[in-house]
Amino acid sequence: LLAHGYRCFLPTKDHVFILDYVGTLFFLKNALVSSTLGQIQWKRACRYVVLCRGAKDFASDPRCDTVYRKYLYVLATREQPGVVGTTSSRACDCVEVYLQSSGQRVFKMTFHHSMSFKQIVLVGQETQRALLLLTEEGKIYSLVVNETQLDQPRSYTVQLALRKVSRCLPHLRVTCMASNQSSTLYITDQGGVYFEVHTPGVYRDLFGTLQAFDPLDQQMPLALSLPAKILFCALGYNHLGLVDEFGRIFMQGNNRYGQLGTGDKMDRGEPTQVHYLQCPIALWCGLNHSLVLSQGSDFSKELLGCGCGAGGRLPGWPKGSASFVKLHVKVPLCACSLCSTRECLYMLSSHDIEHYPAYRDLPASRVVGSPEPSLGTGGPQDPGGAARACEEYLSQIHSCPTLQDRMEKMKEIVGWMPLMAAQKDFFWEALDMLQRAAGGVGPGPSTPES
Repeated sequence: LLAHGYRCFLPTKDHVFILDYVGTLFFLKNALVSSTLGQIQWKRACRYVVLCRGAKDFASDPRCDTVYRKYLYVLATREQPGVVGTTSSRACDCVEVYLQSSGQRVFKMTFHHSMSFKQIVLVGQETQRALLLLTEEGKIYSLVVNETQLDQPRSYTVQLALRKVSRCLPHLRVTCMASNQSSTLYITDQGGVYFEVHTPGVYRDLFGTLQAFDPLDQQMPLALSLPAKILFCALGYNHLGLVDEFGRIFMQGNNRYGQLGTGDKMDRGEPTQVHYLQCPIALWCGLNHSLVLSQGSDFSKELLGCGCGAGGRLPGWPKGSASFVKLHVKVPLCACSLCSTRECLYMLSSHDIEHYPAYRDLPASRVVGSPEPSLGTGGPQDPGGAARACEEYLSQIHSCPTLQDRMEKMKEIVGWMPLMAAQKDFFWEALDMLQRAAGGVGPGPSTPES
């Protein structure tokens, strides 16, 4: 009840942390419990605690496995006493480090009052944890801490330095950052995308080659070649997703599990458009799967996913999928962001009139002659697109060896089609009825939500 809306959230090993719009950071205690069989179970959070106020942003270990998220790094503004002998004070930004298990503060670093930051992300391993800080002017600063020594009662100085992307390209104004344990992605105010990759394995997965990788200069920013301005992104372990101003989704990187949603399992060394998806509300790239939150023409929300389905990553699709399919999850009407960890899938339901993606219409000259057919562009500008796509789908169904496989493939294709939610649910129900009549599955509930 104290929260002024929900701006962003982050699950850790034991709790869920939520930041509201006035800078109050809460954590929900005991929302997760482990059963005797070692499985994760949910119960309603028994209580919430205010961790701190005046917070601007917060971050933890960027890996998808929350067991690594021992500490929470909070970027905040604090009033600092002025010169000795005076009563004046001035606001300074600081980074406070808390134990996620108890909420106890174990470390604090304060910056000069002339430095004002708006975002923090982490990159690297525990012993060489790099904190990247984005200033209001679009510059990136970094400092390195040894996380394994944070709980030791001692004081030491850390050096804040301008990151190479801001040093070598001073004209760039970065608006947001994303990170994982071995790479960082920057989006500029002009919609450009720059990349840092710190390990050769991830570099090869993302670009298909090690030709330009320099192990002695891991901070060198790499520019991605893109056809339009990028609005937001998602960064997984070895793949990424980008959404441009026209609502188009581009994927790049490792595709071993089909996590790029391109319908195959071929890696992509450059951004590749997923043609049958458009205008997402949110995008998430995990360890080996991807999720898209989308809105239908009837304003209903649905969750689509691709890649590895093991461990419940893609509800309803335990075998996974190489294309984005509709997941068997009931999505709240005001869902606006999502997060997936090794154990759980989270959706945040909130509404902010200032942060709704405003996509532009793609100019007609850019639509005509699109390289691949898609059902989403099968209108007047692409009269043969839908027909060619349907022919391709029919050939895929024909190549399935058994009736059971054909039914599964048809369900997959319905998930790809840009239909209204009610139409998709109708096809799902009808296919389940036919499957049961053919002896394909046993009795039981058949709606997608089950």
